[in-house]
Amino acid sequence: MNDLIYNLAQGWERWISSFLPAWLVTLIDDLLIVVALLLLVILFVLAFIWLERKLVARLQDRTGPNRVGPYGLFQPIADTLKLLAKEVITPDGADKAVYNLAPVLVVFGPLMGLGVLPLGVHLIGADLNIGIFFVMALGSVSEIAVLMAGWSSNNKYALLGAFRAVAQLISYEVPMVLAVLAVVIMTGSMSMQSIVKAQNPLMFLIVMPTAFVVYFLSANAEMARTPFDLLEAESELIAGYHIEYSGMKFAMFYLAEYINLFVLGGVATTLFLGGWGGPFVDKVPLLGTFYFLAKDLLMVALWMWIRGTFPRFRIDHMLSFAWKVLVPVGVVLVLLTGFVVWLTNDYWLQLAILLPGNLVTLWVALELLGRDARKSGERDKRLALA
Repeated sequence: MNDLIYNLAQGWERWISSFLPAWLVTLIDDLLIVVALLLLVILFVLAFIWLERKLVARLQDRTGPNRVGPYGLFQPIADTLKLLAKEVITPDGADKAVYNLAPVLVVFGPLMGLGVLPLGVHLIGADLNIGIFFVMALGSVSEIAVLMAGWSSNNKYALLGAFRAVAQLISYEVPMVLAVLAVVIMTGSMSMQSIVKAQNPLMFLIVMPTAFVVYFLSANAEMARTPFDLLEAESELIAGYHIEYSGMKFAMFYLAEYINLFVLGGVATTLFLGGWGGPFVDKVPLLGTFYFLAKDLLMVALWMWIRGTFPRFRIDHMLSFAWKVLVPVGVVLVLLTGFVVWLTNDYWLQLAILLPGNLVTLWVALELLGRDARKSGERDKRLALA
C-alpha cells in the first residue's frame, strides 16, 4: 500500500486483461489517462483563476472575489457558466476555417505537455525518452495558433498582436531551450523521470541557479504574462490577437494560459526543483505527487506575484533583453556545463565548478544589464531635453 496509485493501476490492468483483448485494454487505458488529465486540468485551472484574483487583490490592497461561495471560491465556476452562455460571434471578413481552428490548437499544445509530466514516482502519462524535447516542441504549436487567430480575424489590431507574438515567443524560446539543454547535458537524458532521479542529493536549482533564472524569465515571456504581455496590451492593441473572439472561443485562449502555467511550472519543478523527490518518498511513494504539486504551485504563485507587481516592458526593451542578455547567458551556461561534464564524472567536483560558474555568469549579466539600462536612461533623457 506504499504506492496506492501504482498498485491500483496494476490491479486494474490485471483485472481488465483477464477478459478483454490487448488492443482494447490499451485503448481503454489511454482514454482513462486522457480523462484523468482533463479533469485534473479543469480543477487546477479553476483553482489558479481564483488564487490569482485573490493574490493580485491582496497585492493591490483590494478584496477580490468574495460574493459567490465562501471566500469567492465559486466565482470561477460562475465565470465559466457566463462564458458558456455568451453568444459566439464570427466577423464577416474572417477566414472561418482558420478562425475556428485557432482556439482548438492553442489548447492542444499545453494539454499534450501534461502527458509527459512526472506527477509522481509512477504517475506519468508516458515516460518518453525525449520527454523534455517533446514539451519544447509543443510550444511552436501554440505560437502557430496565435498567429492563425490574429491573421484570420481580419482585424489590424489582432494582426499586430499576432506579429508581436512571432517576435516575442520565438525570441524567448531560444534562451529557454538553452537553459533546458544545460540540464539535459548534466543528466545525459531527455527523459523527465531520469532528470528527476538525477537530482540526488541536490536539486539543480542549487547546482545551476542561473539556468533556473533564465528558464523562469523565458517561461514567463512564453506565457505572455506581465511584464511580457505585449501580445495583448490593451492600451495599444485593445486586446491583441484574440480581440475578435467571444464566448467559449475566447475562453479557450484563457484556458490555454492557465494550463500553460501548470505545465511550465511542472517543467521547472522537474528540471530544477527535484520533481516528485523529497523526504520519505522511498517509503511512501504517494508523497511524491504531493511534493510535485506543492512545488508546481510555488512556481505558479511566483509568476502570479510578478504579474501583480511589475509594469510592462517596452517592446524594444523586451526583445533586446532576450537577445542581448538571456541568449548569451544561456550559451555560456551550455558551454560551461558541457565542459564540466567532459572534465569529470565526480558529482561534488561538478558542483564545485558549476555553482560558482553560474553565479559569476549571473553577476556579469546583471552588471552588463545595469550598464545598458543607465546608458538607455541617459539617452532617453537627452532626447526628452532636445
